[in-house]
Amino acid sequence: MGEVILQVLGTAQDAGLPQPNCYCENCTKAMDDPSFKRRAASLGIVFPDKHEWHLIDASPDFKEQITMLQRAHGLEGHVMESIFLTHAHIGHYPGLIYLGKEAMNTQNVQVYAGQLMKNVLETHVPWRQLTNLGNIQVQAIDDGIPTRLNESVEVVPVRVPHRNEFSETFGFWINGTKKKVLYIPDIDSWEEWELDVAEACAQADICLLDATFFSGNDLAGSGSSDRDLSEIPHPFITDTIERLKGITDTCEIYFTHFNHSNPALRTTSEERKFIEKNGFYIADDGMTFVI
Repeated sequence: MGEVILQVLGTAQDAGLPQPNCYCENCTKAMDDPSFKRRAASLGIVFPDKHEWHLIDASPDFKEQITMLQRAHGLEGHVMESIFLTHAHIGHYPGLIYLGKEAMNTQNVQVYAGQLMKNVLETHVPWRQLTNLGNIQVQAIDDGIPTRLNESVEVVPVRVPHRNEFSETFGFWINGTKKKVLYIPDIDSWEEWELDVAEACAQADICLLDATFFSGNDLAGSGSSDRDLSEIPHPFITDTIERLKGITDTCEIYFTHFNHSNPALRTTSEERKFIEKNGFYIADDGMTFVI
């Protein structure tokens, strides 16, 4: 079996960095400095020897992200074999629209999603056009049931608690030939999860975890204090560090899915220093892991 590469295609919350119509410190910096920009959270799984690849979440930044992946791995013109969707929030599936007849006009790309998400894609406009025309074929997934990408790599859904207005929400185990990765970009809180996060992460070699907010002060610090955090719950980075600091010697823990307001995005911030001092890492767009 040849090399398996996991590529980080995006690390921001659904609206990316900069966020539309926001001129907070982080967003203004991203407008002025393209290197500070971050795309919505997404991953690619690449099999270079086979010239095949798979996508986790089709974000609003889909066009830029697939170009990044294809050009990095000599896959120009190669359509993804499959797409795994975490859930039905706007940062995770709108990129599917580019598979339609107005754009890529793909044929039978396998899309793996929860049953409720499958219903959305098959019955709601404009998504049902993709299924009606055979651009995609949607396969239902469920907690703990693996999907094999080939003879030695599998993706295993793990159901997590989140604001499920339209669909269930999943994270994914990505079990490679060398390493086991846990990817959870969205979760309401670690307390509500039926699994113990420390025990789950201890089984992984690499974790990529929800880092939407550093603390409860993020939005006020960015000038967005009118937003009610109880309506957009996510675990704080400070809480995640407290829960997982005992396993950083055996598991590399990366933070992803950063809200535009998160002060940890700034490399010189005290929040970034706190993360790194405790043995945790910041995921960056474009970074790769051999798994």
